[in-house]
Amino acid sequence: MSSTTMNRIGTAALTAAPRTDRRLLAGAIAGPFFAVSTVTQMVAREGFDLTRHPVSQLATGSLGWVQIATFALTGLAFLALATGMRRRLTGFGRRVITFGVGVLGVGYVVAGVFPVDPQNGFPAGAPEGSVADVSWHAAIHLTAAVVAYLGLAVACIAAAVRAVRSRAFVAAALHGLVAVALLLPTAPQFAYVQLALTSLVAFSWITANALVLRRRTA
Repeated sequence: MSSTTMNRIGTAALTAAPRTDRRLLAGAIAGPFFAVSTVTQMVAREGFDLTRHPVSQLATGSLGWVQIATFALTGLAFLALATGMRRRLTGFGRRVITFGVGVLGVGYVVAGVFPVDPQNGFPAGAPEGSVADVSWHAAIHLTAAVVAYLGLAVACIAAAVRAVRSRAFVAAALHGLVAVALLLPTAPQFAYVQLALTSLVAFSWITANALVLRRRTA
């Protein structure tokens, strides 16, 4: 192999490394970004009550575009993370883990594009009580959310098996606990609070794994 070819390969590798680092960093900050944006809106938007309204309902009303953008940007960051993980991960579970994170990203983008329906008095002027007939775009949103977290749960299970094979039993237990949290049935009496907490668990797993992978391959 000529020195010119070797130089080109070296240059391409050096260029790809910072790009991958940026993708991992984007994934690491995606969850905190979503949480900060959402909590700010929950406090700022009059009438929102997490015990009565899902976080997704912030995407309705005149200011709904803020939450729509939050969903979409977070999803794109998760997709960037999936591509970064695919470049950095090796060995057992690589494809399943990156696929699961990618499904999460697609789910968030779709959830942003197709918002839920106004209900339970939010936003102002919305009918009281739950909407009897769910709109087509709300149905797509709900389906995307379910698929997104199922995808992440599969990624967590693959990560747990990967950790067991490496005899990292504490890490395996943590991966497994996150998978259980994602797959737990929703309790009707506090469904929206549970969903918000589940999102925080998912974000914590994403951020921790992105940062660990970025540090290990620095």
